[in-house]
Amino acid sequence: MIYLKQSVLISLTLFTASFLQACSQYPSKNTISYAQDNLTLTGSSTIKPLVVAIAKRYQAKYPKVRINIKTGGSSQGIKDASEGNVDIGMVSRSLKAKEKHLLPFTIAKDGISVLIHKNNSIKSLTNKQIVDIYTNKINNWRQVGGKDAPIFVVSKAENHSTGKLFAKFFQVPIKDISADKIIGDNPEAIVAVNENPNTIAYVSIGAAEYDIVHGAPLKLLPIEGVAATIANVKNGIFPLSRPLNLVTNSKPTGLKKDFIDFARSEKVYDLVREQSFVPTKSESTL
Repeated sequence: MIYLKQSVLISLTLFTASFLQACSQYPSKNTISYAQDNLTLTGSSTIKPLVVAIAKRYQAKYPKVRINIKTGGSSQGIKDASEGNVDIGMVSRSLKAKEKHLLPFTIAKDGISVLIHKNNSIKSLTNKQIVDIYTNKINNWRQVGGKDAPIFVVSKAENHSTGKLFAKFFQVPIKDISADKIIGDNPEAIVAVNENPNTIAYVSIGAAEYDIVHGAPLKLLPIEGVAATIANVKNGIFPLSRPLNLVTNSKPTGLKKDFIDFARSEKVYDLVREQSFVPTKSESTL
C-alpha cells in the first residue's frame, strides 16, 4: 500500500513537471516572442496620430514591445523604408511607379480640402479661384466675394504628400505656389487658420474634421461642389481622396507583420473613426 502511494505520487510529480514544461513553451496572451521587440516608423504627419493611437493599444496588449514613431513627411517614410533605416514607413498617398519596390498596406482612407476660419463668409471657391489664390493672382478675400482683407496663404513643405497631391489635383507646379507660410504637419495648418481668420490652408479632412467636431472655429470648403466630409470620402464621391499606407521594403514577418495586421484589423476601427478617417478592409494579404 505504501509502495502504491509512492508510485502515484511520483507519477503525479512527473506529470506536473511535464505539464509545466509544456506550458512554458507557449507565450501568454500578453507576451509576444519574435527576433526583435521594437519597431521604428517614420513618415506622414497625417498618419502619425492614428498610428500612435494604434501603437498604444498594441503595447497595452504586449507591454514588452517598444514602438518609436517620428514624422518627416511621406517622402521621408519612403526614403527610410527603402533604405532599411526603419521597419515601416508611413505614406499618405498611393505609391508611384518608381516606388513599386515597396509594399503598401492601407490602414485607412482620407481626403484633402481647403480650410478657412469659421467666421470667414466664403462658402465655396472654384478650382480656378483656389489656384489663383495660391499663385498670388488673387490676394484679397474681396476678390472672391468676401470681406476686404488680405489672404494669408499657408502651404505644405515639398516633402509632404498633402502638398504634392494638392498641387497635382489643381494642376499647379509646387514651385509656382506663393505662400506666406510654409508648414509641415496638419496641426500647424489648423493652428494657423484658428489664429488668423484671414488664413487659407489645405489639410487632411480627417485631421480638420476631428478638430471641428471638438469645437475648433474652422470650416472645410467643398471641392467641385462636393462637401468635404469623411462620409463623402467613404462613399467615394469626394474628388480629392487618398489611401493612408504603411509601407515596407520586403514582405513583413515576425513583429512587423503582427503590428501591420493589427493596424489593419477591426480591432482598431474605432481608433480610425475617432481620428475622423475611413476604415478600410485589408486590400492585400501579407
